[in-house]
Amino acid sequence: MSKFQTLWEYVGQRGEGPLKLTFREIEDITGVPMDHSFLRYKKELLDYGYRVEKISLKEHTVLFCKTEQ
Repeated sequence: MSKFQTLWEYVGQRGEGPLKLTFREIEDITGVPMDHSFLRYKKELLDYGYRVEKISLKEHTVLFCKTEQ
């Protein structure tokens, strides 16, 4: 189980279109700090029907979008 598993489950259960979360919200959901390892783990999100569309370092946000299925 990856350290972002709870985030993937949270996003996957939303069942809606684009979802934007702040780094702080992600940290609250996962209980771990946002770091560069997020880039390595983000491909796991595809199993939940979503993908990472955009990471904004300026705004400290991540935009999640549903995949085409």
